[in-house]
Amino acid sequence: MSTISIRRDLTWRDILVRAAVVLCTVAITVWVMPSDSRSYFKVEQGKPWKYGDLTAPFDFPIYKSEEAVKMERDSIMRQYEPYYGYNKDVEGEQVRKFVSDFSNGIPGLTDDYISIIANRLHNIYSRGVISAADYKRLATDTSRTIRIFSGKNAVSVRLTSLYTTKTAYERLFADETLEQHRQILQKCDLNDYITPNVVYDREKSTSSLNDIMNGIPLAVGVVQKGQKIIDRGSIVDEKAYRILESFKKENEKRGRDTSQIRMTIAGEALYVLIVTVAFTIYLSLFRRDYFDKPRSIAMVYCLIVIFATLTSLLVRNVVLHVYLLPYAIVPIFIRVFMDSRTAFITHFAMIIICACMLQSPYEFIVVEGIAGMTAIYSLRELQYRSQLFKTAIVVTLAAMATNFAFDLMHTATVADLDMSNYNYLIANGVLLLFAYPLLYVVEKAFGFTSDITLIELSNTNNELLRRMSEVAPGTFQHSIQVGNLAAAIANKIGAKSQLVRTGALYHDIGKMNNPIYFTENQSGVNPHDRLSCIESAQIIISHVTDGQKMADKYNLPASIRDFICTHHGQGKAKYFFVKYKNEHPDDDVDELLFTYPGPNPFTREQAILMMADSVEASSRSLAEYTDQSIRELVNRIIDGQLADGFFRECPITFRDIAYAKTVLIDKLKTIYHTRVSYPEDKARAAQKAGEDAR
Repeated sequence: MSTISIRRDLTWRDILVRAAVVLCTVAITVWVMPSDSRSYFKVEQGKPWKYGDLTAPFDFPIYKSEEAVKMERDSIMRQYEPYYGYNKDVEGEQVRKFVSDFSNGIPGLTDDYISIIANRLHNIYSRGVISAADYKRLATDTSRTIRIFSGKNAVSVRLTSLYTTKTAYERLFADETLEQHRQILQKCDLNDYITPNVVYDREKSTSSLNDIMNGIPLAVGVVQKGQKIIDRGSIVDEKAYRILESFKKENEKRGRDTSQIRMTIAGEALYVLIVTVAFTIYLSLFRRDYFDKPRSIAMVYCLIVIFATLTSLLVRNVVLHVYLLPYAIVPIFIRVFMDSRTAFITHFAMIIICACMLQSPYEFIVVEGIAGMTAIYSLRELQYRSQLFKTAIVVTLAAMATNFAFDLMHTATVADLDMSNYNYLIANGVLLLFAYPLLYVVEKAFGFTSDITLIELSNTNNELLRRMSEVAPGTFQHSIQVGNLAAAIANKIGAKSQLVRTGALYHDIGKMNNPIYFTENQSGVNPHDRLSCIESAQIIISHVTDGQKMADKYNLPASIRDFICTHHGQGKAKYFFVKYKNEHPDDDVDELLFTYPGPNPFTREQAILMMADSVEASSRSLAEYTDQSIRELVNRIIDGQLADGFFRECPITFRDIAYAKTVLIDKLKTIYHTRVSYPEDKARAAQKAGEDAR
């Protein structure tokens, strides 16, 4: 029952972890995606439409240009009649005030002039008096009219027919009767009795103007849903420009609509969720071991999120094109650290997520898909910097060729080609070269080990290997020989040859602490002769733990440290174990004293190293090197390892083991080949025999 419950807990934990990874990826990706991505394009009148064929996804009006609307507004403003109210009370108030002020008459004039002036004021007010400021503001057009209302009636009046306070005052003295007594009347300050009785009504004027302005049609037509707007490569004429700008404006309006934003986000979330779940199912079914390695999952999903974020930023920046972004870096990283199939599936999932933000998703998927596949094909193993340079060139050429194919399908002549995309693809190829320094960042961030690092570690001039060649030269030669054998097996069965070769060079570094206690470093004197079997076994076994400590000290990658602890697995120091049993036949043997700490190999490369290490070491003890003796040795050792269960926890097949045996037999026969015996010179031998007899 306990075993069942543990498995169930692990299963639920795995499900929760995967669900959390998927949900986090979806949430972050949707959060960075633009909610109105279709409006992020640049329209240039007179230039070719460089995006894909565009069809109206909804009905929208064709808006007039701002210049056209402004011209209509200006025209209306020139003809617009502002509203002014006619105040009848002003005339009575001012005339009564004048009569009251001069009730005793005007000095120097007869009393008749009071009534004459009152009559002239009546005439002026009857025609209408407007403020000088209003008159100045409206007098730019001599034909300008205003609308004067009194009660419910309103009439249009030409502005020039009205007086201002200044012209009304001048009109008084233009009268022949009053002109004669100008000097006397000027002392009466008659302008104090002239005030505007035609007053601007702001509320009524504003309301009227708004009604008129709102009545201006902002659109000149409608584009219906499903109608073709423009084809890729077509020249954007004035009409197409207006339609595209209208589409962009309508998109922006919809983007501000809360309900529309919710619908867009829901659609994007569902889309990204479907793609991410499908990708996760692939990993669960075909690359389940990656889920046991958090670093693998972290790298894959982080790369998807990072490139989705960068795509969103470029989409929002209409000046730059997404082709500038080196998407092929993703399959390069995953191919180097994982495998080709996962690299392709990850790349495909990433580009179809990014494609939903773009105007021409189909072309983007094809161009970047071809670029990613080319990167995977051309970079099976990254061992030299020149490989990445060649890959960048090939990927760029493949992407440009694919884009050129689309241009040929949508462009009438070669002269009409839009070269901007090719410039971006060339820049993309240059940025792809940054994959080399970024490999180091990814390697350290997620704990991977690239072939470049393995090659650097394989350099025998490294401090640790150079020290081993000096302190334990026999172990050093043994490690090189094991590396050659293991790499040959790995190449035969399709395992990682560089990894196993590098692991072989470091698997016995722990022997440097006590090199004389190991046979390959001895020269006639065996210190084990003075030790007990248990002490000798502990020294032999300690080279594994000492090696791990040394690997930590020199910061060797985890994949190399695994070779150190698994190359003996949980086997025994058999020589001293059997010797102890023979010397103490009646005693109970504590097998742990003679057992390596392990664990057993859990990768194919570790199993290969175990086989190569055991066979190479044992081959040195053969009395004679014949085809039969080598074959029997190899079969006996590897079959014994199989029987002891050393390979139960690693994904190596019987077919792989059979190939490993064949490779080891062939290589050992080549190493320990029998030399040809030279024929003896009989005449020279007889002569020498005669000389000896004398």
